[in-house]
Amino acid sequence: MSTPGTSLFSRLTPGGRRNFADDLRAENTGAILLLVGAVVALVWANSPWKESYAALGQVVVGPAVLHLDLTISQWATDGLLAIFFFVVGLELKREMVDGQLRRPATAIVPILAAVGGMVVPAALYVLVNSLAEGGSLDGWAIPVATDIAFAVAVLSIFGSRLPTALRAFLLTLAVVDDLLGIVVIATFYSDGLDLLWLGAAGVAIVAFGVAVRRPASPWLLVPLAVAAWGFMHASGVHATIAGVILGFTVPALAQTGERTSLAERYEHLWRPVSAGLAVPVFALFAAGVSLSPDALGDAAGDPAAQGVALGLVVGKPIGILVATFLLVKLTRASLDPVVRWPDLAAVAMVAGVGFTVSLLIAELSFGADSPHSEAVKAAILFGSLTAALLGAAALRWRGRVHDRAGDVPAEALALEDDDAAP
Repeated sequence: MSTPGTSLFSRLTPGGRRNFADDLRAENTGAILLLVGAVVALVWANSPWKESYAALGQVVVGPAVLHLDLTISQWATDGLLAIFFFVVGLELKREMVDGQLRRPATAIVPILAAVGGMVVPAALYVLVNSLAEGGSLDGWAIPVATDIAFAVAVLSIFGSRLPTALRAFLLTLAVVDDLLGIVVIATFYSDGLDLLWLGAAGVAIVAFGVAVRRPASPWLLVPLAVAAWGFMHASGVHATIAGVILGFTVPALAQTGERTSLAERYEHLWRPVSAGLAVPVFALFAAGVSLSPDALGDAAGDPAAQGVALGLVVGKPIGILVATFLLVKLTRASLDPVVRWPDLAAVAMVAGVGFTVSLLIAELSFGADSPHSEAVKAAILFGSLTAALLGAAALRWRGRVHDRAGDVPAEALALEDDDAAP
C-alpha cells in the first residue's frame, strides 16, 4: 500500500527521467521497423508467392547434436528475441535500481495497474472460451502483454502535450507488464524441464555476471551469453528467459570515474540490434497471416480470437482503470492535480497495443497445426491496431484539453527540449 498522502503521479526521479527520455528517443524507430516487418509479412503471406513465405520459415538450420536444429522461424522466435529480452532485462534493472521502480510508494501504482491490466484480459479470454463451443483456454496469456515499443511510440506522437508524469506512468506500467509477461512465459511455457541443462545455464549466467564486471574480459561475454542461451534452450525453459536474466546481471549504477552505468551503455549498444534486426525479423516470420475474406470470417468466429481481441481492446483499459480506482478509494493516495481520469483512460487504451510479446505467447500457446493459430494472430493484429487508433484519438483529445487549460507542467516542455537536443 502507498504511504499516506502519496500522489499517484509524481515527478520523475533524475534516473527515472533519464531512462524515460532515452526510451522516448529510441522506441519510435523500433516501432516503425516492427511495423514494416509486420506489413511485409502480411503482404508476402497474401501474395501469389505465399508458398515461398511458408517454406522459408520451415527451413531447418543448426546442429542436431546440440538440439539446435531449428527452423528459421524458431531461430527468430527463440534466438533473435533473446536479444530483445536482453535489452528488456537491462531496462528493468535500471528502473529497479535507478528509476521509478526503486521507490515503493511510486512503484506500487504501475505494478497494481499492470496486474489489473493482465488479470482482466485473461479473465475475459477465459470467459469467452469457456462459454463458446470450440473454445480453447490455452491462449489465456496472449492478451495480457503490452508492446512497449508501439505503446511509447503512440504516446510520444499523440500524447506529447500530456503531463510528463502520466506519460512516465505508461512507460513504467509497460516495463512492469514486460516483467510479469516474462514470469508467465517462464512459469507456464516450460517444456520438460531438464535440471542438468538448467544448472549449466545457471553456471554460464553466473560466469557472465562475473565477467561483465571486469573491464579486461569483454571478449568473454558473447560466448558466455550464447552458451547460457543454448543451455537454457536445452533445459526446456524458453530460451528468451536467458536474455532477461543476463540483462539483470549487468550493473545499473555508474561506478567511480564513470559517467554512465554499464547497463545504460549496453542498452545503447544493443538496442539498435534489437529494434533494427531482432524484433522486425521476428515480426516478419510471426505476423504473416491470411487476410482473405474466408480467413477473416473464420477469425471473427473463432472464440480464441474473440477472447484475444476483447482482452486487448476492452480488458486492458478496464483492468488498469479499475486497479487504479481501487487504489485511490482504498488508500489515501490521490491523483496529481493536473491528471484527470479521462487522461488515465486514454493511456490505458494505448496499453492494449500488445504486439511482440503477444505474438510470442501465441506461438507458444498454439502450434502451427492448431486451428486457432492463424485466427489468434489476426486477432492480435486487429486488436493492437484498434487499441492504437482509439488510444491515439483519446490522447490527441486530452492533449487539446490540457492545452486549452494551460496546465501542462513545465517539466513536460523541458523533456521535449531534451528529446530535441543532439
